[in-house]
Amino acid sequence: MLILHIMGQRSKNTENIIAVNKKATHDYFILEKIEAGIVLEGWEVKGIRALKVQLKESYVKVNKGNIYLIGSNITPLAYINKDTLKNATRTRKLLLNQKEINSLVGRVQKEGLTIIPLSLYWKKNKVKLEIGVAKGKKKFDKRQSEKKKDWAIEKNRIVKNKLKNN
Repeated sequence: MLILHIMGQRSKNTENIIAVNKKATHDYFILEKIEAGIVLEGWEVKGIRALKVQLKESYVKVNKGNIYLIGSNITPLAYINKDTLKNATRTRKLLLNQKEINSLVGRVQKEGLTIIPLSLYWKKNKVKLEIGVAKGKKKFDKRQSEKKKDWAIEKNRIVKNKLKNN
């Protein structure tokens, strides 16, 4: 099996990834990435194992020195106990040390940046959330990103065709 690494692209271990926020890289420039733990209830972990998670419309907010994930959707499974109420889009606390929280709060307040969720994944049987400190893209930036992405795909096709012909 031949694996090509073209222009700094690496193959990722995708078996640990649960959900990815594809809209984040389209709408924002990611300046820094941070790994955070997330406080979950038991039924949420079961929903995550069943891959019933969506990060598309979610965002991260700082409130009273804590950081929260708001708007993420974890759908409860059909066979879970119906006695307790389960809010699929409840606010979930993120677990970071105080130094990281202070750094994030400072960057958001001083530089006018935002914090967005990038991906949810497993790490040593724990659910982790990768958050990014980001700056919003303008419309022309989005078009430029699309052109670069299309060109990268076209380059890969050209390389594959040349390798196939040789």
